[in-house]
Amino acid sequence: MEQSPQSFSGFYSFRWGSTRLACWILLLGFLIRVLVTSADTNPQDAAALESLTNQWQNTPSNWLGSDPCGSNWVGIKCAKSRIVSITLSSLGLKGTLSGDIQYLEELQALDLSYNKGLTGQLPASIGRLSRLINLILVGCSFYGQIPDEIGSLSRLVFLSLNSNGFTGNIPPTIGNLSKLYWLDLGGNELTGSIPVSDGTTPGLDLLMHPKHFHFGINQLSGAIPSKLFSSNMQLIHALFDNNNFSGSIPSTLGLVMTLEVLRLDMNSLTGPVPTNLNNLTRVAELYLEYLKIGGQLPQGLLSASPMQTLRLRNNRFNGTLNISSDYSNQLELIDLQNNQISAIIVGGGYNKQIILVGNPVCNNGGINLPYCNTLQNSAPSYSTPKNCVTLPPTCSSDQSLGPNCNCAFPYMGTLYFRSPSFSDLGNTTYYLTLEQALQKSFTINQLPVDSVSLSHPFVDSSNNLEMSLQVFPSSKIRFSESDVTGVGFILSNQTFKPPSIFGPYYFVGQEYPPFTVPAPAPTPNHLPIIVGATIGGVALLVTLIILGVFVIKRRKQTKKSEDARSWSYVSWDPSKSSGSIPQLKGARLFSFEELKKCTNNFSETNEIGNGGYGKVYRGTLSNGQLIAVKRAEQGSMQGESEFKTEIELLSRVHHKNLVSLVGFCFDQGEQMLVYEHVPNGTLKESLSGKSGVRLDWKRRLRVALGAARGLTYLHELANPPIVHRDIKSSNILLDEHLNAKVSDFGLSKSLGDDARGHITTQVKGTMGYLDPEYYMTQQLTEKSDVYSFGVLLLEIITAKKPLEPGRYVVREVNAMMDKSKDLYSLHELLDPA
Repeated sequence: MEQSPQSFSGFYSFRWGSTRLACWILLLGFLIRVLVTSADTNPQDAAALESLTNQWQNTPSNWLGSDPCGSNWVGIKCAKSRIVSITLSSLGLKGTLSGDIQYLEELQALDLSYNKGLTGQLPASIGRLSRLINLILVGCSFYGQIPDEIGSLSRLVFLSLNSNGFTGNIPPTIGNLSKLYWLDLGGNELTGSIPVSDGTTPGLDLLMHPKHFHFGINQLSGAIPSKLFSSNMQLIHALFDNNNFSGSIPSTLGLVMTLEVLRLDMNSLTGPVPTNLNNLTRVAELYLEYLKIGGQLPQGLLSASPMQTLRLRNNRFNGTLNISSDYSNQLELIDLQNNQISAIIVGGGYNKQIILVGNPVCNNGGINLPYCNTLQNSAPSYSTPKNCVTLPPTCSSDQSLGPNCNCAFPYMGTLYFRSPSFSDLGNTTYYLTLEQALQKSFTINQLPVDSVSLSHPFVDSSNNLEMSLQVFPSSKIRFSESDVTGVGFILSNQTFKPPSIFGPYYFVGQEYPPFTVPAPAPTPNHLPIIVGATIGGVALLVTLIILGVFVIKRRKQTKKSEDARSWSYVSWDPSKSSGSIPQLKGARLFSFEELKKCTNNFSETNEIGNGGYGKVYRGTLSNGQLIAVKRAEQGSMQGESEFKTEIELLSRVHHKNLVSLVGFCFDQGEQMLVYEHVPNGTLKESLSGKSGVRLDWKRRLRVALGAARGLTYLHELANPPIVHRDIKSSNILLDEHLNAKVSDFGLSKSLGDDARGHITTQVKGTMGYLDPEYYMTQQLTEKSDVYSFGVLLLEIITAKKPLEPGRYVVREVNAMMDKSKDLYSLHELLDPA
């Protein structure tokens, strides 16, 4: 049953006098009481990190509260209250990467490596991290396409996405990363060709400063582009192995004089070896195995001074293998198995390893017999020896015995060396030097490492030398969470440099054993602090908003000069010449056909809203700009003069917290307003959980302040001032950064001097938000908006609809204000979500 204005007046006494002011002061006193803490972390960063953690399991144990910087969260580094680094390697994180990562605007390093439980697609919004330098996601389980937006990370130096499940093409936009030093896309399921620029789109040939191109173990195809290489490059590692590349070896490779490791093996390349590869005087490892290349072996490949390993098996090389006196004195291995070599000449006292099994030269046993034996590596598998003075202790089943005879939980993983220059896996000297290098690296970086252990080296099907690694903690049986992230970071971002004989490598760590912390000694109860911090955040939100309300209410209107408000127009008739159409700054005239096309004929799939004015449609202009088209229905259309006045007013209203007018249409009997498209929907949808956008207290504070600023502009700074008349949560839109934008003020009322006491017989606004005096007096003032804004604040805090059957949020708050109870019982109204 509809309530009369008198019943509203009797129930909701609306006075701006001493009684109402006393209520506000009482509420303000309550808020000051609960404002007990302050945070060291920027609110936006804290909210963004909380959004990330809501998607994750197994976060570090000290991630408590909502102040990462002030509480020294494991893996988080801050500078001036902003989060600048997230390093969470090998912690067993599970979940997905939230698109809210984009709000960490100062983030410079993101390392989530070796968390196999991290899955899902990489959010496109990661491209908004404009300060990001290191992006390390090696050894996770991300899948789907690598987003094109990653090419917007203009400061990126280190990009490591290897050992995931990425599919699709390599984004050409990576070519925009002019500062890129390390590019590792290996070990995925990428397809298509390597993109190069064509004058209109970027490509990887635009990268002039990378030292590492790692594309191995994918499903890439097509030719290896010759444009990819130039004499200006500083490339040292080029890995294209284990793909489906075809065509010939690009001769431009010979221009890259800095190249040290080249792997083209296990592809479908054909033709001869380009002679200018002889110019690569720094190449130590050359892998051309399992291809279809042939012809005479270029003599210069044997004489390149640093050449250590030449792997050419399973090809079509023919003729005579001539090892003259002009060969590299570092050349340890020449592997030409399964080719068509018919003769061999060895000179200059070369006595290193040559393998010619499967060549015609081996059909004649005799003198060639030493080169025709299959390499037999019968050496026992290596394992780091134990240095036990006494009998080694017996470790529990879930612990391991370290080299120094200590039982502990080691950090474990697998090292993959992509082009080692030795083939004798039984030579323990190599492993000892590797162990020493690892230990030294951990010591230099001040990590509590007692010892390292290597075991089970073998060459896998991709020609990588694999071996297991265990890293043991010092003075305790397990690493702390921060220690684990430190060890993982050393191995993931290539801080550790192995001895040169091992060549380039990557590491895939295992999830560290669950962190089981023994029962702690009694400590002070921090629950009140945590609760206080939470309530304090809410208090800060509401306190600032209330102050904003008082500013809106108390600020005196500055009298605007009559000539400043005036706007002269000629008579507007669209059927006449275009010269009669008013020239509006910042807004344009659209034809009906243009809007019909960009909204797909106003299809239902493009419909995004429906209100009293009409339906709202999403559209895309020819330049790609997204718009929202508000199409008036017959019953809500205005006269020509009124509509012209409306758009003239809207075209002069510009504020970051107001939805911007793009243009209008007054064609074929239609009246349409064209606004910017605001992507994250309405505040109402977010509070109800329908939009999927989560609003914590810090975000609600930002939304409330943004709406207050927009409303203040309409009341105080617009010329002439404007009363909105329908402030509500569905008229507050959220942009891509969750900033508030007030909408639907196109249905508002201009407040000229003659309209300050405007009387209307047509009720505007929405039930539940309207002030009771409006029903009685029907007098329209800016105070009506202020009352509606107060209801909106209660909705933000409680997440309850203002008006439901048998419930009214203003009445509930009024009833809850019990002075005899702690905090006046108002905390019971807070949104528990």
